[in-house]
Amino acid sequence: MKKNFKAISLFSGAGGMDIGFQKAGVDVVWANEIDKDACNTYELNNPDTYLRRGDISEVYEELKNYNGIDLLFGGPPCQGFSVAGKMDPTDIRNTLVWNFLDVLKIVKPKAFVIENVKALGTLKKWENVRERIFKLSNDMGYSCNAYILNSSHFGVPQKRERIFFVGFLEKNVDSNLFISRLEKKRKKPKSVREAISHLGPAGTDKNPLTCTAKITLAANPVLRKSPYAGMIFNGMGRPLNLEEASNTLPASMGGNKTPIIDEDLLYHGSEINWVVEYHKSLMENKTKAKYEEAPKHLRRLTIKEAALLQTFPEDYVFSGSKTAIYRQIGNAVPCLLAEVVARTVIEGLEDDQPFNPEQLTFESVQEKALYSESHLKIFN
Repeated sequence: MKKNFKAISLFSGAGGMDIGFQKAGVDVVWANEIDKDACNTYELNNPDTYLRRGDISEVYEELKNYNGIDLLFGGPPCQGFSVAGKMDPTDIRNTLVWNFLDVLKIVKPKAFVIENVKALGTLKKWENVRERIFKLSNDMGYSCNAYILNSSHFGVPQKRERIFFVGFLEKNVDSNLFISRLEKKRKKPKSVREAISHLGPAGTDKNPLTCTAKITLAANPVLRKSPYAGMIFNGMGRPLNLEEASNTLPASMGGNKTPIIDEDLLYHGSEINWVVEYHKSLMENKTKAKYEEAPKHLRRLTIKEAALLQTFPEDYVFSGSKTAIYRQIGNAVPCLLAEVVARTVIEGLEDDQPFNPEQLTFESVQEKALYSESHLKIFN
C-alpha cells in the first residue's frame, strides 16, 4: 500500500500548483497566501485545506507544528527575477525565495520544490541567487538539483518555461534518473484549438465574454517573421496561433495585454486567417484599405479560455474582479505541469537509495545541479 504523502503549500495563489500535487495523490494540509482575492479563490476550491492568510514571515512559529512533513512546495512571486528586472536586494520580490528557505529550515520536509521563472536559471545576473539556494539547502542536508521545463512538453497547451529546484533530505536522487522519469511523462503538445474550442463562442453561458479591451492596429508595428511574434497590435497582447500551444500567458492580462484570438477561425470555420494576411501585407509593404482597423472577430482571450490554457479544471471557481482573476490565472503554475513534477518527486521519495553524505557537498551539487537549455535538449 502506497503512502499518502502530506504537504505544505507556500505562495499558493489561486491554487494551480496545489491542484497538480493533489492530482498526484498528495494531501495538502496547510497553505499560505497573502493576496485577498487569491485567498478567496483558494478557499472556494480547497475547503479541506487550512489556508493561513497573511505574510509568510509571520507564520514561522505556527509551522513548527509540521516539522518532518513529507513535502514543501511553492512558487515565490518572481517579478524580481524577470529578464528585465534589476538586482535590488531590498525588493520584496527578491526576498520571498529566502522566506521559503526559512520555512524549509523550520519544517525540514523529506523533499521540497521551488518553482520560478526561467530567467532565474539562465541569466548570469541571478547566478548568486542560484548558488545561494543550492548552498543553503545543501547546508540543511538536502541534495538539490534544478530543472528547466517547458509546459507544452507535458500536455499543457502553453509554451510556459519554468525552473524547478527539487531537493531531497539526506537522500541522493540521481539527476539523470529524475530527468528520465520526467521524460517518460512527456506528452504530445496540445494546441489552443484542442484546449478551448469545445467552450463555444465568447458571450455564451459556457464562455462568458470577459475582456472588452479594444483591439487596435499598431501605427508603427514591430515585425518578426512570424505573425504571432513582434507587435502588430497596440498593447502587449499578441495573437495566438490556434494550431499550436499558446505562448506564456502574462499575469498582466485583463486589458490590452490580454492575448488575442480569431473567433471566426476558432468557432465559425473561416478559412481566412486575417492576422496572417495582415502580417503578410505589412512584410510586403502592401497594406490596403481593408486593413485600416482590426475586424470584430478578433477578440481577447476570455477568463475561461485562459484558465483552460493553464490546465485549471473547467469547474474551478475564481473570486475577485475580472482583472484580479486574470492576474490569478497568469500567476499560476500550470496544474498539469505541477502534477508531473509532483509525481516525479514522489517516485524519488519512494526510492530506496542509500544516503552517502560524502557525495552531498556544495561543490558537487553545484557542478551538476543547474541544467541550462543546452543540457535539457530532451525537453526542446
